[in-house]
Amino acid sequence: MDITLMFIAAIAVAVFMGVNIGGNNAAASMGAAYGAGARTKLQAVVLISIFSLLGAVLNGGEVIKTLGSGILPPGTILLEGAVVAVGAAGITIFLANIIRLPISTSQAAVGAIVGIGFFYDVSKINTGTISEIVAWWVVTPILAWFLAYIVGKYLYTEVLIWLADHSDSEDSIRKFLNILLTVSGSYVAYSAGANNAANAVGPFVGAGMLISLHGAILGGLALGLGALLLGGRVLDTVGREITELCVIRATFVEFIAAAIVHAASIYGIPVSLGEIVTAGVIGIGCANSGMHIMKGDTVKKIAMAWIISPLMAGTMAYFLMVAIS
Repeated sequence: MDITLMFIAAIAVAVFMGVNIGGNNAAASMGAAYGAGARTKLQAVVLISIFSLLGAVLNGGEVIKTLGSGILPPGTILLEGAVVAVGAAGITIFLANIIRLPISTSQAAVGAIVGIGFFYDVSKINTGTISEIVAWWVVTPILAWFLAYIVGKYLYTEVLIWLADHSDSEDSIRKFLNILLTVSGSYVAYSAGANNAANAVGPFVGAGMLISLHGAILGGLALGLGALLLGGRVLDTVGREITELCVIRATFVEFIAAAIVHAASIYGIPVSLGEIVTAGVIGIGCANSGMHIMKGDTVKKIAMAWIISPLMAGTMAYFLMVAIS
């Protein structure tokens, strides 16, 4: 294929992937706040778009480096392989958006890169990096669930008492909590940009098509666009269908998720914001309503999608490489 056409295809695929990430994981970043009624759907997606871009540009370099050259050695994935890897992951996320599931974009992205590795040379796959990434995938949602359960079970009442003792009226309490929720949700969106923009552009940086900064800008812009275009659908799933949230519980969930994702970004680990937020929502829901909500149909569907996404993306990437070769 002509190099100019391949470059255009690469940009298109990166934007396609970023838009779907923005509609899926980044939208999930404010699902808790939307479910609590603290923000309208429009307010949520606008904040997501702004802070996702800032996070990608200011704090996205380490995760881009991991996906670009940490799983496979530099030079292994050429431009056509990068197009296939990002395209396969993007299709997986697009299908998830259609059926309104906040699945793991990071798992799809990593699965697609591993699929490319199987095509080129399985011995080149950095199993140490993969093991570290998978360990984070396992630990982060469990940690989010545990922390959310603890604060919901043991701190929620104490916070209510403190607010009642230090506020003049119910209206002043509501205003304070809405401001706090805006700050926490913006922090989550920032963390989403820092971590998940790499899923759209990491392979292209690894292939030498983009430098890291330009990739971060492209990925951040695509995430913001996706939040505006597709974010409302997933907001409904995360914010309303798992458990009812009040503003205080939503704030807990957002701060917990933001801190976990931010920590992962510092270490260059691609994690799933949607998975972590959803685990936090479930954890605080269990503290509020009991463990029976763990058995809900929505939770089961999300858990199944987490398993399917890397396998589907990896298999698709492998066979697409076979087809074009």
